[in-house]
Amino acid sequence: MESLIKVQCLKHIYPDRTQVNICGLDFIVNTGEKIVILGPNGAGKTTLLSHVLGLLSPVEGTVEVMGLRPDKNFNIIRKVIGVVFQNVDEQIIGPRVYDDIAFSLRNERMDKKEIDERVKNVANSLGIGNLLDKIPHYLSGGQKKKVALAGAMVMMPKILILDEPFDSLDPKSKGEMVTLLKHLNEVHGITLIITTHDINVVPEIADKIYVLNNGNIVTYGTPKEVFSDVEVMKEANLEPPILTELFTRLKKKGYSIDIPENLEEAEELLISLLSQQQVQAST
Repeated sequence: MESLIKVQCLKHIYPDRTQVNICGLDFIVNTGEKIVILGPNGAGKTTLLSHVLGLLSPVEGTVEVMGLRPDKNFNIIRKVIGVVFQNVDEQIIGPRVYDDIAFSLRNERMDKKEIDERVKNVANSLGIGNLLDKIPHYLSGGQKKKVALAGAMVMMPKILILDEPFDSLDPKSKGEMVTLLKHLNEVHGITLIITTHDINVVPEIADKIYVLNNGNIVTYGTPKEVFSDVEVMKEANLEPPILTELFTRLKKKGYSIDIPENLEEAEELLISLLSQQQVQAST
């Protein structure tokens, strides 16, 4: 698989002299992957993403996106990376939803007809075609997230970075966002990099997880591999998803059962376990 992003032991010093080091394991993102970054507040997640976006320059270390230094090639990188920040109210600046989605295209001096076609296509694909004439300020939290996502998607990026995309969403909107992101990855081949504190959605959305703690990338792997490493999770002040905790407890009680990666797999495992017990009870 082609590596789109590679970060090796970066060091950054902020204007107030705060120093952030992100070392340990290399941070590598391959084409088409769905990556989730986990870690407590202050672990370095925002610093890492800001370097990938080219918003910050490292004092030491290596940051590459498609073989380029993002900070030195910002005008190139910004065309291949879409981003949705945690506080979308600061990101949405258009007087109407249409204007906000069209903002980047207008900056590129694109033809009006193409702008109109792209804006309507991306809005319809995200289910917000009916909101194009609305004032963003009056939209719900879930609708604002979709508007910000549309603004990122309209440039047809190869990589999409989302900082806490499930924050403040109700369960229905959260489910819609998970489905939407999986669709963008599976159908359009967009590489996803997501930070979240919502552990329970991670098995649904992640191919690979990186865990940051005290400026170090302490582990990475599939959701099953990472969440099974209880000690690392505890040290990073993280709790495993409810499903992982439940099936871990069942294993400790003597049941021969795997740890599921998602709800569908958990359902199949429980049905199989109940079936075995019924057979044993009838014999």
